[in-house]
Amino acid sequence: MNNSRFSVKKAGLIIAVTLCLVVGGFFLIRYLGEGKDSSGDRVVYVTEVATLIGQEISGGIVNRYGGVVESQETWSCTANSEYKIKSVLVEVGQEVSEGQALFIYDVNNLQNTLEQQKIDLERLKAELDSIVTTISALEKESKSADKTVKASYTIQIQQQQLEKKQKEFDIQAKQKEIETTEENIANQAVTSQIAGVVQSINNPETQSSDYQNGDSSFIKIIKTGELRIKGSVNEQNIGLLTEGMPVIVRSRVDSSQVWRGTITKIDRENQQTNGYASMYGSDNGSGTNYPFYVDLPTSEGLMMGQHVYLEPDLGQEDEKDEEGIWLDEWYVDESVDDAPFVWVDDGNGKLTKRDVIVGERNSDMGTVQILSGLELTDLIAFPDETCAEGVKTEKTDMPAIGADGGGFDEEESVVQFDVEEGDFEEYYGDVGSSETEAGGDLDEDFDGVTFEEGI
Repeated sequence: MNNSRFSVKKAGLIIAVTLCLVVGGFFLIRYLGEGKDSSGDRVVYVTEVATLIGQEISGGIVNRYGGVVESQETWSCTANSEYKIKSVLVEVGQEVSEGQALFIYDVNNLQNTLEQQKIDLERLKAELDSIVTTISALEKESKSADKTVKASYTIQIQQQQLEKKQKEFDIQAKQKEIETTEENIANQAVTSQIAGVVQSINNPETQSSDYQNGDSSFIKIIKTGELRIKGSVNEQNIGLLTEGMPVIVRSRVDSSQVWRGTITKIDRENQQTNGYASMYGSDNGSGTNYPFYVDLPTSEGLMMGQHVYLEPDLGQEDEKDEEGIWLDEWYVDESVDDAPFVWVDDGNGKLTKRDVIVGERNSDMGTVQILSGLELTDLIAFPDETCAEGVKTEKTDMPAIGADGGGFDEEESVVQFDVEEGDFEEYYGDVGSSETEAGGDLDEDFDGVTFEEGI
């Protein structure tokens, strides 16, 4: 089969799959929006207002990412493997000040090493003096020697001069060794360069097994002061975040406890295969995660290592501080001018209209302010043609709405696919009366085939 026939067949397959998705999605929406009980009577599903308000965040309108509270700065030191540690003076979780001793080397061995190094230095100096004396003697003998042996003296002198340079180099190297050992003895106590809290202490004798993630530090200290949040975003959602974006930091324990911050860095260079939980705290372990960092004007109430949620600040918390209830605008029927209402459960399992007073609107969030007429405990339904006075209700925690925020009209729910010979064309009509006509150089298996589905 040539490439053109193969491409058109693929188009036909895509159309067929699309048809299945449209039809299946339609019936799912209809099932959620309108059901029947065991007796066959019509049932309208209702959801508590408080649940709907919470789903403004967790239902996908605003993405959440996992994060952990950390210090703005850390400092770490390594232990010299050539020297034995005599004692560690701090423990994990202890607060330390700048300049405070963290651990001490065993200087007894260093003292012995220093004495041996000094002996070696004296020996090298004596050997150098001997070489200098030899050179002087050879030069003196060379002056009075016969011309036939002068060349031999010259060679001996040059060899001694080379040995002299080597000894001078060895002496300089030994002097540096002595200086280093003396410095280590003087600085047997290693001190902290910052004020903070000891985060970790590793075992210097088993570095290869105890050090994690290639971290070769012996003691790590987290600087005290202002904190920041380290978050994680996967490769599918990294494009939704930008540096400078305001975010809300939300406690995992109490979602009403929030802090505000700004994304200061998105680290695309350091990928994480196992990061912090992302997207509402769930992480299936697949894909690649990238760290990003949030600075806070104040970190009061946050603790080091605390796990939190991060979400872009779109004004959702500002709405909660305002009067009334901010509800998704598609739950309010405003088909009658100056008479908005909602469909509410009357408390006896029946649906009824209730007038509400509407205030401001938030076009970014798609919400409307309900000043009166509605309580958080009320159960409301999505307004469509299935709603009517006295219809039975059934409570659900999932809002029964269509993907576009509205229902389907039976007269507009015809999906038609015609596949005929001719040029390949596509036509997409208005939602509800969508038609797609496709034709092309198809083989005999597809020529003249028409798919039509009435819903």
